Amino acid sequence: MDRIYEALCRMVGSSQVRCAEPMRLHTTFRIGGPADYFVTPMTKEELQDIVIFCEKEEVPWYILGNGSNLLVADKGIRGVVISLEKGWNTVQVVGNCVEAGAGTLLSRAAKAAAAEELTGLEFAAGIPGSVGGALVMNAGAYGGEMKDVLRDAEILTRDGEILRMSAADLELGYRTSCIPKKQYLVLQAAFELKRGDKEAIYARMEELANARREKQPLEYPSAGSTFKRPQGYFAAKLIDDAGLRGLTVGDAQVSEKHCGFVVNKGQATADDVQKLCEKVQRTVYEKFGVSLEMEVKQVGDFHAW
Repeated sequence: MDRIYEALCRMVGSSQVRCAEPMRLHTTFRIGGPADYFVTPMTKEELQDIVIFCEKEEVPWYILGNGSNLLVADKGIRGVVISLEKGWNTVQVVGNCVEAGAGTLLSRAAKAAAAEELTGLEFAAGIPGSVGGALVMNAGAYGGEMKDVLRDAEILTRDGEILRMSAADLELGYRTSCIPKKQYLVLQAAFELKRGDKEAIYARMEELANARREKQPLEYPSAGSTFKRPQGYFAAKLIDDAGLRGLTVGDAQVSEKHCGFVVNKGQATADDVQKLCEKVQRTVYEKFGVSLEMEVKQVGDFHAW
């Protein structure tokens, strides 16, 4: 046994540490090579110990929620992947505030709000991500964003310090925040909502769910919207107008249903997706002079084509 594995086992127990864990099992894209170490802390103290250890020993570490909006390289991830899938899926309603753990699915937080007649999180019900990941990228849909409803968040710094930070402190912008830049780790978020009519709240959630089922390629694995919206344009329309609907590289495809999505038709690799995305970006720029920026986060070692 190597020293990193032994140290992680001492911190959280051997049942919560795995070596060479296939990341395709933990991403909505169903793509990704092995993580050197895959650890599932259950408490704040365990999480602090892991982060402090990795920083001290200069071991790369990466936080994983439910694996949406993520493309992991075929070679996998070097270092430690810290999974918040288990033990961090908590939600409670206090007054007009929904408090949710970083691993809580946005859909669960939205449903908890609706059950207590609180409005404001309806837009998030169909976003296939966790609370922690949603804050990292200021996730949004159908006219709403995390910054619209976030009151504050509990953050763990890379030095192991726990802070309570306001939405303004997190510098939430269009699909961005200061969280990845400063290597913060979201532990919990509090959403300040308003009282509303329960029937109207559920009706709006159902309306958005129907729109999502109708327009998005939910029948195939994907990482959600692949590209950010360029200022003054819509990525999907640019891609469609460039004649790229249905374009494939291996089993990666520009969705025939919604050109803003790249989907995994079966056995797509990360290299397939990367090549396809680069071809889309190059073609759209050549035809329209517009640069498409990836919204999906790439993790691991990718080829430079």
